[in-house]
Amino acid sequence: MSISETPIERSGKGFLVLLLPISFLIIFLVSTWKFLLAIATIVTGFKTWQRYQWQQWCQQVNPIFHKLIRETQGRVTPMDLAIRGNFPGTTATRYLDTKANEFGASILKTEDGSPVYYFINATILGNILESSEPVKELPSQPVAQTAQTLLAPPLPQPEQEEIEADLVPAATDSATHEEVKKPLEKQLLFGSLIQSELAKRLNVYSSTVYKRRNDPDFPEWSRSRDPDGIAWSFSRKAREFFPLEESES
Repeated sequence: MSISETPIERSGKGFLVLLLPISFLIIFLVSTWKFLLAIATIVTGFKTWQRYQWQQWCQQVNPIFHKLIRETQGRVTPMDLAIRGNFPGTTATRYLDTKANEFGASILKTEDGSPVYYFINATILGNILESSEPVKELPSQPVAQTAQTLLAPPLPQPEQEEIEADLVPAATDSATHEEVKKPLEKQLLFGSLIQSELAKRLNVYSSTVYKRRNDPDFPEWSRSRDPDGIAWSFSRKAREFFPLEESES
């Protein structure tokens, strides 16, 4: 009988080992549930109050943020927002992170590791498209003057021009050699390049040129990627890119 009772006694002791901690836990919860409920309510209320305070603060900062977006064409750094709003940089970073998640902004890192936030709206997108494909306006002439020019008989060419025309085939070799050296002159038909043309020349995306065109190191960056080693600068007034040597001269 003693041999058959040994397993039962062992299972009973094991059950008691598990039952005692559970019993103590139940007794503790029954006696302290009011205190625990009060703590949970206080913590939840405090977090709700903090969230409400943050939302109220964001509503006050939103006008400053919107004005800064319009001035910088969607490019904002935490330092810019902190200086404009006169609050800590950590708060500005938290605010920009919230807006980046809300509007799907792009976040890029500069060389020193600081983040730059790019917000794109309809106005900024329109400026990008306008700067990418500007319309070249040609000087218009009166209809009467144009018609008179077409109806006028051709003027006789001087003999000197005929002699020079005869000499053109003899100089085809030197002309073709000079045409190889004039790809940039052909591109600079209007004295400048638009964004898409410069992007093709630098072998980068058009959006990359748009993001970096206002950087202080844009001339050096464009010089390093230009096949002829030419530095380029961006003109806000003309919305076009000019060779740095020509713009400075």
